[in-house]
Amino acid sequence: MRCPIIVANWKLHKLRADTRLFIDGLLDRLGARGDDDWTSVEVVIAPPLTALAEARGALGGSPIELAAQAVSAERSGAFTGEVSAEMIADAGCRYCLVGHSERRQSYGETDAIVARKTSALLAAGVRPIVCIGETLAQRESGETERVLGHQIEVGLANVPAAQAFQLVVAYEPVWAIGTGVTARPGQAQQAHRFIRDTLERRFSSAAESIRIQYGGSVNPENVAQLMAQPDIDGALVGGASLDPASFAAIVQYDRREDMSS
Repeated sequence: MRCPIIVANWKLHKLRADTRLFIDGLLDRLGARGDDDWTSVEVVIAPPLTALAEARGALGGSPIELAAQAVSAERSGAFTGEVSAEMIADAGCRYCLVGHSERRQSYGETDAIVARKTSALLAAGVRPIVCIGETLAQRESGETERVLGHQIEVGLANVPAAQAFQLVVAYEPVWAIGTGVTARPGQAQQAHRFIRDTLERRFSSAAESIRIQYGGSVNPENVAQLMAQPDIDGALVGGASLDPASFAAIVQYDRREDMSS
């Protein structure tokens, strides 16, 4: 049974003081102070690099994990401004995003670069959250499966089956990111099913342990329907993760009826 994983991607938001206020508010809403098994999902926060240390301190002994938003493919050397996978691990991150559509579009992060970064993260003991997804033009021209298949084939080319369980794959249709337009649950499930089938061809039975998230305008109103789909194992949340009340409602999607009764 795959444990759902909900990730807050803050992108270019929040200073250190904002980070502590958010985490204090989130922990209070979740009742997540201490080491108790407080939720049925794994929760991860990806703050900006400058707020990682503040977030780590604010989380204390809670079960919430940290993620970085980006990483270099290089281990060390003359690469000004870059941050290595070992540095991310040293900062306390268990996860790191790779291949987010904004990194692909604005910073030229190709599938081949995604493959190198994924390998670097695994070597450093950090679990990659590998983002894939098609543009609106690609979907309208019927290329969704071709695009997703190529992103998986190239981006995960260097991952051995023995390490497949450490992967998280995030399906984020580019046309749904930050637009307020969410893929219908059936649309999302269809893409997730194709992704799982492709992973099974790549990793055989090891693919069953890989969690596949949906990302694209996830909010408290649509998360439960998305998570009800058999091949959706979590959510990569952008704008709705910037407010602790909103993000807590997403994390507790499966307990909302119990909480209101």
